[in-house]
Amino acid sequence: MSDRFWQQAFAVARRDLDRERRSGEVFWVTIPFGAIALLLVPLAVGINQDVLTRIGTGMLFVVVMLFGVLTAVRRTSIETPEQRDAIALLGVDPVAEFTGKAAAGAVLLLGFELVMAAVALVLYGLDIGSWGWMLVVLPLTAVGLAELGTISGAIAASTDGGPALVPLLVTPLAIPLLLGATQTVSVERNGGNLAWLVLMTTVVLVLAIIGVATARPLQETR
Repeated sequence: MSDRFWQQAFAVARRDLDRERRSGEVFWVTIPFGAIALLLVPLAVGINQDVLTRIGTGMLFVVVMLFGVLTAVRRTSIETPEQRDAIALLGVDPVAEFTGKAAAGAVLLLGFELVMAAVALVLYGLDIGSWGWMLVVLPLTAVGLAELGTISGAIAASTDGGPALVPLLVTPLAIPLLLGATQTVSVERNGGNLAWLVLMTTVVLVLAIIGVATARPLQETR
């Protein structure tokens, strides 16, 4: 890919990160709500440390999936038709636009995940020694959700019935990420198995291919 492609992708990512810096939607709205969601679980099931430790990793990734996808879709869908037309008129490569948006989303979602992981560590008493795979799982989850949210947001902006299709697209593709994230950590705790990590990597690659393949057609239907 040419230098121009990466310059465009970088410009799109920087624009989205600057927009988040000004609005603070992720760090001042999404993170507090995510922390509250994690806090509500101990209040609902009781302060039984053994139970909380067993369900902690699963609850962490459920919250990450729910809030992460909503955040990614929201970031993509807030663009006005005029803004999308301006991007097209400037000659921005649709694939570069997808790459930039997904990259910015991944950075924001990784920050969200790290904060949620710290909250879960405190609330659920998770075993830090079993979290070695988190160094791989968290970035993979962030990239996958960012890709999924970017694709879903583009579909929602491109068709009249797009918003109704978002849950149908998001749910089946988010489930493998959720299962892969939780099982990679828990299986590693029980002896180690790369199968779930391979599943997550496959989903991320498939989403990248879908995003690249649909970027131009979706831009043309806006």
